[in-house]
Amino acid sequence: MRRLAAIEFLQDVLARGCVVLDLAGEIEAEYHRYLRPRGQPGIGDRFYLEVLNSAPGRIERVHLPKDQAGEYKDFSNAAELASFDASDRKFAALGRRERVPVANATDSDWLVHCAALALNMISVHFVCGCDRGAWFTQPATSIDSTAVTPR
Repeated sequence: MRRLAAIEFLQDVLARGCVVLDLAGEIEAEYHRYLRPRGQPGIGDRFYLEVLNSAPGRIERVHLPKDQAGEYKDFSNAAELASFDASDRKFAALGRRERVPVANATDSDWLVHCAALALNMISVHFVCGCDRGAWFTQPATSIDSTAVTPR
């Protein structure tokens, strides 16, 4: 189920979507740290190959401003998001700034903070659903990272 949902999401992005990234390249750098640009063995790796390496027309880059402390201006400083993973804040800030949902496959931090994110105008698309128990009933897909969903 999880693998199929991720494959369908990738196909949708390739067919008619657009991935929004920051101009500074922080999101792409995170993908590069966790995914293999050759496109194998997982679906996340395929996402990297097909979209980030091979489909530049499917990418929109936007400015993601930071404050003097280096925090994203578009990420809420609400108390309920204080424990939200710092490495995921760039995705949330970009989603909020551009008013697009952030796609999440299997990163549980997004599920834990779903209500707080929604209260702060950050929409999340759970590619593999919201049943965390079902996420791991199949082999891993290497798409645990998040991406801003198709426009």
